[in-house]
This record gives sequence, structure tokens and C-alpha cells, in this order.
Amino acid sequence: MFGLSGGHLLILAVIVLLFGSRRLPELGSALGKGLHAFKKGLEGHSAEDENQQQKITQNKDDDSNPPTGSSS
Repeated sequence: MFGLSGGHLLILAVIVLLFGSRRLPELGSALGKGLHAFKKGLEGHSAEDENQQQKITQNKDDDSNPPTGSSS
């Protein structure tokens, strides 16, 4: 049945007994919102990393090409 073995069904039965059928949709919603927030945080973190990497690259380019002005 949907690729569930006897062990999976036993675990589902224990969860239903512990939390009750009324509470399961609330738990699922909270879990989904938590995962969404986690993924959003990871995306923001990677964007910050890219910005920092660009700044570092720009600083290295600036250091390797010093200004060539005449000091007369």
C-alpha cells in the first residue's frame, strides 16, 4: 500500500495514538512552515556569501593594479 511496510504503518499508528487525529494537521503545517523558513534562510545566506566573494575579488583586483600616477 503506497510503498509502506508493516514497520511504517506501526510508526504511523503510534504517532496517531500519541498526538491524536485532530493535532496531526497542525503538526504537519508547522513542519512545512519550518522547512520553508529554513530553505529561505539558506537562500539568503548563499546570496550574502556571493556578495562577499564579489567584494573580495574586487579588492584583489584593486590591489593587483595599483594606481599609476606621476608624482612630479
